[in-house]
Amino acid sequence: MNRFLLHGSVALLVLAGSVSCSSPEPPIEPEEPRLRRLTEAQYVNSIQDVFGSSVFVPIDNEPDDRRRGFLSVGASTASVSPRGVERFEQAAFTVAEQLMEPGLREQVLECEPSLETSDSCIDDEVERLGRFLWRRPLTSEETESVAAIARTAGQTLADPWDGFEFALAALLQSPYFLYRVELGSGGATEEYQRSFDDWELASRLSFLLWNSTPDHELLDAAEAGELSTAAGLDLQVERLLASPRARDGMKAWFGDLMRLADLADLYKDSNVFLHMSDSLGDSASEETLRFFEHLAFDEEGDLRDLATSRTTYVNREMAALYEVRAPERDGFGLLEFPSDSPRQGLLGQASFLLQASHPVSTSPTLRGKFVREVILCQTISPPLAEVDTSIPPVTEEALTLRDRVAQHLNDSGCAGCHNPMDNIGLGLENFDGIGRYRTHDNGGLIDSSGRVDEDEFTDPTELAALLRQHDDFAACLVKSFVRYANGVGEEEPQFDGLDWLAYEQGLNNNKLDSLVRTYVGSAFFKQAGPLEEMGVLSGDDDDDSGAER
Repeated sequence: MNRFLLHGSVALLVLAGSVSCSSPEPPIEPEEPRLRRLTEAQYVNSIQDVFGSSVFVPIDNEPDDRRRGFLSVGASTASVSPRGVERFEQAAFTVAEQLMEPGLREQVLECEPSLETSDSCIDDEVERLGRFLWRRPLTSEETESVAAIARTAGQTLADPWDGFEFALAALLQSPYFLYRVELGSGGATEEYQRSFDDWELASRLSFLLWNSTPDHELLDAAEAGELSTAAGLDLQVERLLASPRARDGMKAWFGDLMRLADLADLYKDSNVFLHMSDSLGDSASEETLRFFEHLAFDEEGDLRDLATSRTTYVNREMAALYEVRAPERDGFGLLEFPSDSPRQGLLGQASFLLQASHPVSTSPTLRGKFVREVILCQTISPPLAEVDTSIPPVTEEALTLRDRVAQHLNDSGCAGCHNPMDNIGLGLENFDGIGRYRTHDNGGLIDSSGRVDEDEFTDPTELAALLRQHDDFAACLVKSFVRYANGVGEEEPQFDGLDWLAYEQGLNNNKLDSLVRTYVGSAFFKQAGPLEEMGVLSGDDDDDSGAER
């Protein structure tokens, strides 16, 4: 019995009332810390949280990159291309120009700058705004350098406000703003000797829970040294969790997990799928995010219910796709599918069904692969180059896709990989390539039975139930959360710690807030692994697969 199954067995006893205590945190060797470039969303959120939501922030600067299933992991390996440097510079000046416009600049600066070299206003404002943008205090040398830019530009342009525009642009295009510098300090090679300081903890906590830069109160707590104490950190965790912004922050994690950003560039043949539209991807993404928010925050439910809940949120477009009455005339409304509906949980939602399909057809392989890698954190090897992965055409003897992919399941060269995937994906053939329910495929009756490991199911409802109780489902949610939060894929030294987190989650009924609290209180959040020479900048985590377990 592996470590997690042992922990899971104990967790079942706890939930049954036989055991009532948690286990001590095992030794955890955190991964090497990495510089993490702000994602597109974090870039926008950080600027607007400092200067106001009315500020226009250009976003076409440098694309996010998905690694190990997450954009947040890609941020740990992302550099800035020469084009990106130019675009970030242009974006910085676009923002700075707006902020220094008459009427707004008086709200941005707390004093009025002048051309007098003895005037301290510029220095004070560089220190104040720099602390928010760089998420730490500026050194005296940094302050002097940025202030000198403002003074030189102001004197050249004969306008101190125009001069300060250049200082703002300098702060906004600095690596200290564009990157999250969370490297820890202490011993260079000894485990448990490198810890994140208060400023780094403030940044890690805020980007985790709010997907944005720390606010005034969190930075003040860091300056006071409160975050390096258990009581001070707990206080800020509860404050951030209680804020409505925590919903957006946690939806950022779940959206990254479910790869919802990929829906923006999705192509489906509208001649084949008549309900396809330019807005369907956005609507499907919003449904899944609202569904997650309702379960995790409104119901404070067991996250395993993501597989089986019949509650969701739909607008008129999604209601038409699902062939149900829209609960609201405009916008999204709460919908409860009837108990006999085949549609429930994530696998019945268009956001998943759209992604895991081809432009003109469904794909049992893509759907099964998504379940294995994203929902269960298992690894599926890519096909060998010489293997023919094409699907035979429709014939009178092979109308349904099940009949046409039968050769993959029976061919010894294909079955090893295809059986784990296709036997799940075939159970979802009642949903077409955009998620509309059907009973026939090319005139043939669809057989939606299948198998998950050794357990058989007859329809999507039974499949959802099997996934909810699968040993790897709850553990995968924990693993994905830590991977997203740390911005790096887990390796063998972290496996014991992940097993412990999954065990603790079982004790706490798999609730999201419990996962946040346990993770933040652990070495995964507080401690940094050994810092290898150049390892922080180069990075070797370029695999885009699931976990190695």
